[in-house]
Amino acid sequence: MSFTFIKQLPTPEEIKQEYPLTPELKALKEKRDQEIADVFTGKSDKFIAIIGPCSADNEDSVCDYISRLVPIQEKTKDKMIIIPRIYTNKPRTTGAGYKGIASQPDPEKKTDMVAGLIAMRKMQIRAIAETGLTAADEMLYPENFLYVDDLLSYVAIGARSVEDQHHRLTVSGFDVPSGMKNPTSGDFSVMLNSVYAAQQSHQFIYRNYEVSTSGNKLAHVVLRGSVDKFGNNRPNYHYEDLTRLNTMYKEMDLANPACIVDANHSNSSKKYLEQVRIVKEVLHNRHINPEISQLVKGVMVESYIEPGSQKIGEHIYGKSITDPCLGWAESEELLYYIAEHV
Repeated sequence: MSFTFIKQLPTPEEIKQEYPLTPELKALKEKRDQEIADVFTGKSDKFIAIIGPCSADNEDSVCDYISRLVPIQEKTKDKMIIIPRIYTNKPRTTGAGYKGIASQPDPEKKTDMVAGLIAMRKMQIRAIAETGLTAADEMLYPENFLYVDDLLSYVAIGARSVEDQHHRLTVSGFDVPSGMKNPTSGDFSVMLNSVYAAQQSHQFIYRNYEVSTSGNKLAHVVLRGSVDKFGNNRPNYHYEDLTRLNTMYKEMDLANPACIVDANHSNSSKKYLEQVRIVKEVLHNRHINPEISQLVKGVMVESYIEPGSQKIGEHIYGKSITDPCLGWAESEELLYYIAEHV
């Protein structure tokens, strides 16, 4: 047998008891969850900005970054809801090397799953306590979700996970908005089928239990661009893409049609400065077509304190060790631009 069972991990309940969310923070999260849900159901016309590091690799710098979002959120709260990215499961694309803080609390040391699960939860709680902003994370590993399900206000399903049935079924049990990215092929049908699956009730095996779910009517799509058979990046945030998506949404029996545009990844060819231009084009297209305005609920931006990226071991504070990110100065300017032009 090729599996080696190293040790049994603490259950989500055990980790939550050791690192609980206080009643005050729980109430804050419930209020935020409702405000965010109202955007996706159409009750609110506020715009969503999901913004933050590609990978939440360091608690201090991540919480420092999120604290900088607070005054912007306060000044723009009538127009925009900022959801910080605290992506704790983020690996490299190939799966080799650094696998995110949930697996490697210290990217220069070996994997430590127990310490990672604790670090993941502690960072999320600290961010809420210090800033009042509840976060988004990517569900790379469905089995890990219950360790932070009471902390997150948004969950993303990545391009390489969106076709996986276990991810789709798990999302059907969430009670927060969940963005299903288009697969790397760019196939809109696959993406919309994933949303459909997530919005239905299911019965399946999860963490050694037979479970049933009620369906997540807040599941929606995220456009992140695609890669063709030659390895070339192809954007899918343009006007024609959005109108085609809107038509396809209408042809399916889906609740709460909604789209978030990911301004990085294949949409920008990972040229992080292009995110500014892409967001501005998306806002322009919302203004010239009411149906696009109704469909596109927000954008996703990869941003950190320092622009670009660095190699593990360089120790530049607030600089990404995974994908290159927009720096703070450009990010702050972009957020105010969004609030002014939605």
